[in-house]
Amino acid sequence: MKSNSFLHPELLGLLILVPFFIFWYVKVAPHAQPTLKVSQIATDEQTKTWRTRTRPYLWVLRVVAFVGMVLALARPISTEKSNFTSYKNGIDIVIATDVSGSMLATDLKPNRLEAVKKVAADFIKNRTNDRIGLVVYAGESYTRTPVTSDHQMVLTSLADVQYNGYVLEDGTAIGIGLATAINRLKTSKSKTKIIILLTDGVNNKGSLDPISAAEIATAYGIKVYTIGVGTNGIANVPYTTDANGNILYQKQQVEIDEALMQQIASTTKGKYFRATSNEKLAAIYNEIDQLEKTIIREQKHLKFQEEFRFWLLLAIACLAVEFALKKLIYKSFI
Repeated sequence: MKSNSFLHPELLGLLILVPFFIFWYVKVAPHAQPTLKVSQIATDEQTKTWRTRTRPYLWVLRVVAFVGMVLALARPISTEKSNFTSYKNGIDIVIATDVSGSMLATDLKPNRLEAVKKVAADFIKNRTNDRIGLVVYAGESYTRTPVTSDHQMVLTSLADVQYNGYVLEDGTAIGIGLATAINRLKTSKSKTKIIILLTDGVNNKGSLDPISAAEIATAYGIKVYTIGVGTNGIANVPYTTDANGNILYQKQQVEIDEALMQQIASTTKGKYFRATSNEKLAAIYNEIDQLEKTIIREQKHLKFQEEFRFWLLLAIACLAVEFALKKLIYKSFI
């Protein structure tokens, strides 16, 4: 990328003299020169030649020469910038999200699952320098995308996440979901590995205890940020579908095992967050984004090129033309 500037921009202030020069040559100089009156028969129009018509404007060459000299002295330069960026410490991230039936509760809008997907998508778009994977779990778990730098693939997979009781057994197997995410990161060479583990309930399925899974994460140097989503109390939760397949809701008591989520985060040196609204969920992802920054090393190369020669040659050319016209055409040095 090229840009133009001056090494001595303060000298450009001399250009303020240009209007005064113009005023002098137009208004003052013509009256300051002595004139010789002679008798003549021919009219003024008859005696005027192209020489007499153009001679009064020689001062224009002097003014242009002055402008050229000032610009040359100010040392115009063009700068070509080249940026080389290398990532000293990229981060590998797995988002493990609960997709059980309770994630269709409407205390977040339009429901918990869609709110989670939207905020997670924004988070992924901001992590341009990191590799990201996606795990979903309910009573079971599976990997939607492995850890990859192809963020568009992750975003597409995330957009397609839906609750489907036919694909995954319903329930909340937090330990299994966490273990699947760990499997995606355990062979990673990244210095920083994190899991964002999200649920709206309590661990009620799966053969692996969540705390044991957290200890495994610690052994692999993986930090876990846990997020409890939704109301801890009464919420509008789906309980069945009608004959047309439409989901029916009713008010039910819901509970998040916050003590468990806090313990998982503490064991792995992560942090627990509580999201009771769309805004709080977005703020949580933003905080995680700020906590886990990729270290970036940027090198800049600047290439300077002097541009004063054109202006200097312009000034010299104008003075040379003026001198030649006076010497050869007008036969005068005045």
